[in-house]
Amino acid sequence: MKSGLLAAVSLAFAGCAATGGEPKAASDKPATTASADQPARFSKDPYPSTYKGYPSRLTVVKNVTIFDGEGGRIDNGTIILSSGKILSIGGADVAVPTDADVYDGTGKYLTPGVIDIHSHLGVYPSPSVEGLSDGNEATSPVTPEVWAEHSVWPQDPGFTRALANGGVTTLEILPGSANLMGGRSVVLKNVPARTVQGMKFPGAPYGLKMACGENPKRVYGAKGRMPSTRMGNMAVDRQTWAKAVAYKKKLDEGKAVDRDLAMETLAGVLAGEIRVQNHCYRADEMAQVIDMSHEFGYKIAAFHHAVEAYKIADLLKKEDICVAMWADWWGFKMEAYDSVPENIALVYKAGACTIVHSDDANQIQRLNQEAAKALAAGRRMGMEISDEQAWTWLGINPAKAIGLADKIGSLKPGKMADVVLWNGNPFSVYTRPEKVWIDGALMFDANDPKRRPVTDFELGQPGEGDVK
Repeated sequence: MKSGLLAAVSLAFAGCAATGGEPKAASDKPATTASADQPARFSKDPYPSTYKGYPSRLTVVKNVTIFDGEGGRIDNGTIILSSGKILSIGGADVAVPTDADVYDGTGKYLTPGVIDIHSHLGVYPSPSVEGLSDGNEATSPVTPEVWAEHSVWPQDPGFTRALANGGVTTLEILPGSANLMGGRSVVLKNVPARTVQGMKFPGAPYGLKMACGENPKRVYGAKGRMPSTRMGNMAVDRQTWAKAVAYKKKLDEGKAVDRDLAMETLAGVLAGEIRVQNHCYRADEMAQVIDMSHEFGYKIAAFHHAVEAYKIADLLKKEDICVAMWADWWGFKMEAYDSVPENIALVYKAGACTIVHSDDANQIQRLNQEAAKALAAGRRMGMEISDEQAWTWLGINPAKAIGLADKIGSLKPGKMADVVLWNGNPFSVYTRPEKVWIDGALMFDANDPKRRPVTDFELGQPGEGDVK
């Protein structure tokens, strides 16, 4: 019976408290249409995070090889986790508290938790069926009013797979790429929770998912609608940004406006509060989009997929735009054709903010191996890139792209204790996470069946004779 399995899972997490409780009320008053003398001021956080870290213990890992996530390495290192934060990190001379849980990392490696800035877990969950397909609001080429978090299903088994198999502790969940402006993204902590608010990363900036190229023109051209060409893509984008600039100007001047959820999102981008995450493959299109961002005064946080990023790596560095890429996905459509295996390494050596991302429920479980493939391709080309430098592609750089580099992405005192202990070199195909901590709480332990989280959906269905 499902009730018995639920009890078993409750026992498995007996040492853990619930992650969120019930959603809190929005802090601001409900928005109303403004009068001429009282402009509307809408809540920027109507669906606030209720995330609370699981209980943590004073924890020490010693005798371990550490990649700090910012390009540093410590051999025979020691790290101390306390009250959900990194207390200290250093070599063998770090004093170990006597009342701590101590783990011997001899022959093992320790890194920051993996951050995937391009995931569709929860909005395209498993099983992949029509009833759970909620990632693309493909009814208009411009839908900045939709929010990915309103589609996220917390019971998606992909979350626990990403944690246990890939050491993923933070994810940015994006709408799909059918639309030029697909909606808001949401950043999640990879913890079990009953609600998406219980997973929401406290204080994380929202993102706006944008897309250029083949996807929007194919989806809407097939419907006999605009855009059906790349010039149509740009025209619709520019017209929408022009409207957003005018809307924000009214807000800034204190004028009355009727509430417009789409324009609220775009005004947030123009104000620098919402970060643009832009799906784009070709170098020439990325350059066009950069020009468009200059025209309307917004900043691009990252280009995603970007198989031709190597052609304009210097421009991406100059513009301080991060680039999230695959190691070797290419050729599945025309705009993905002109890729090279050295793309990631070339962008990194040019000095641009380089990231490895997944965009896939399976690939998210082995981003360490994807980074290893990109690293090997660069070395074959003659580039000198160390293992610890390559870990920035999964550490501080994705943290920067989502606006959280001050909290996660590297192992520094005071940062959130999101940490993975690997059973070998994480760039080896044979290596797996042995333990994963999120905010200092041990969320996965390969050696302890009680520390292998399972979603409620996976527990089975009521059998005959169960209460209906």
